[in-house]
Amino acid sequence: MHEVVARTRRVRGLVAVVVGLAVAASIVASSASGSTTPRTARAAAGLKTGLNVYVIPKNLGNNYFTVADSVKTGGALAALQALGEHGTETSGSAATSASQLPAIQAAIAKGANALIVSATDPTALCPTLKQAMARGITVVTYDSDAPTCRDMFINQASTAAIGTSEVDLLAKEIHNTGQIAIVSAAASATNQNAWIGYMKQELKKYPKMKLVSVVYGNDDPTTATQVTSGLLQHYPNLAGIISPTTVGIAAAAAVLDTKQYRGKVKLTGLGTPLSLKKFVNDGTIQAFELWNPANLGYLAAYAAVNYASKTITGAAGQSFKAGKLGTYKIGADHTVLLGPPTVFTKANINKFNF
Repeated sequence: MHEVVARTRRVRGLVAVVVGLAVAASIVASSASGSTTPRTARAAAGLKTGLNVYVIPKNLGNNYFTVADSVKTGGALAALQALGEHGTETSGSAATSASQLPAIQAAIAKGANALIVSATDPTALCPTLKQAMARGITVVTYDSDAPTCRDMFINQASTAAIGTSEVDLLAKEIHNTGQIAIVSAAASATNQNAWIGYMKQELKKYPKMKLVSVVYGNDDPTTATQVTSGLLQHYPNLAGIISPTTVGIAAAAAVLDTKQYRGKVKLTGLGTPLSLKKFVNDGTIQAFELWNPANLGYLAAYAAVNYASKTITGAAGQSFKAGKLGTYKIGADHTVLLGPPTVFTKANINKFNF
């Protein structure tokens, strides 16, 4: 009798072990097909995980890049997190190559697999970026390009469209007539200079509009405020200002937001809705434009991971999937275009939260 009981207990024990293993296997399978579905999708797409990716904007503390990069806004770091990569945002405090370069060099020294860089200077960064590429580190630029020393560039919108549309917006507001000025970022900024080049071409369509000065605020609020005030002093008949920089347009708007200038000196350019909502609602700004910075950073992250994973080479005509943004095709010169900018006015500005 005792032998039968013992044998029964042994059988029950083996059954319990088998059942336990089956349950554990079921839990693992459920987890693999549920919470880690993105990992399965990544594997199917051939994307590597665990890459060390450094996002290096022109400078830290700039709201535009905070939106473009952060997890909270759904920017570059959010995309990297979703892809299973190690994402880090780093840069200097000023939008200069001297401030940005140490961050790039440190990222390389820390074993970066990919760099996502908004270039403060198209040439000053190149020796360091070329060293990174020589080591097999993927270099993707976004927002501002360094054409001779990167693998891919994520362009926020057509360079020509940005430059020409800002002139057209201002022309409409000042009835195609009067003196205008430009408050740019840094004199060396690739994107700013390219846009300004197209602005000058577009101004040929408006012979009664005269560009009297281009000044540089260096993406610093204090400097941008000073150069805007200087313009108003030197050109008392100034009819309008274009500022193709989020820091510059916000600073210029604050200067113009007085009884003396509000509505009299028109202002347009590139800005974020949240930073300019007050000025739109009180009449300091009638219209300005921008793309979604978070989408720009998100797209740059997907491009960098795809390139680092060797699923693309950057050749024209290749396509890759960019998560929630869909599929993007690579254009000439290893460039990807995010899409057309949005024009913000009092009619639609409250719909946007970035």
